[in-house]
Amino acid sequence: MFPYRDDNPTLRTPVVTWLLIAANVAVWILVQGMGTDPALAKSVCELALIPAELLGRVGPGTVVRLGPDASCALGEAVTWYTPLTSMFLHGGWFHLIGNMWFLHVFGNNVEDSMGHGRFLAFYILCGLVAALTQTLVHPGSTIPMLGASGAIGGVMGAYVILYPLVRVHMFIFLGLFFFRYAVPAYFMLGYWFLLQVLSGLPALSQRGDVGGTAFWAHIGGFAAGMLFVFFFQDRTLVAQHRAVLASHPHYGRIR
Repeated sequence: MFPYRDDNPTLRTPVVTWLLIAANVAVWILVQGMGTDPALAKSVCELALIPAELLGRVGPGTVVRLGPDASCALGEAVTWYTPLTSMFLHGGWFHLIGNMWFLHVFGNNVEDSMGHGRFLAFYILCGLVAALTQTLVHPGSTIPMLGASGAIGGVMGAYVILYPLVRVHMFIFLGLFFFRYAVPAYFMLGYWFLLQVLSGLPALSQRGDVGGTAFWAHIGGFAAGMLFVFFFQDRTLVAQHRAVLASHPHYGRIR
């Protein structure tokens, strides 16, 4: 399932959402060389989160292979900032576009319900919790973790608390065919979260490095968003937003 829009009006210009998208794209172009080496490998080595390195579990000079022609030497510099910088890195075009699209679909309404400053703080905090969750689940991992999906998971967690009944329009792919369908936000986002849990559970029984998707970062970010939304929401803005939804039967109605 891939969401392409929701039936949820935006009452204010989502400045921070746009700036976050712009920042991620700028880092991809200017720092990561649009996925070309040596810029991509350099950015991953220096700015991505490596749990074992962050926790001081590897000695200086430990080498991690990123690919046939790229490697990182760990333990040679302070990495306290990588939980933050890793949130603005991506591993490829599809990784970047997918994350930014989800932020575009769900971020504007969450920002609309918090205000610009609160939303920025909320986004960063969810991203940090996501990174911490993945690090605690795999503290000895030397595989770099990067991407905005943990923070965006927090945005999605907030969305499902604020607007569970709003319709989300999706493309559903079945082999070579696809069709469009609208479901309530709680169904689409609940399904997404369930997939992360089911995909992340097998990793709990594995020791050492576990490659692929950082499912526990997604889980931690989503859970953080569901919790932190109660502290970061502006109740006046939420009331205004819900009043608009209630005054227009088209918004939020499932059919």
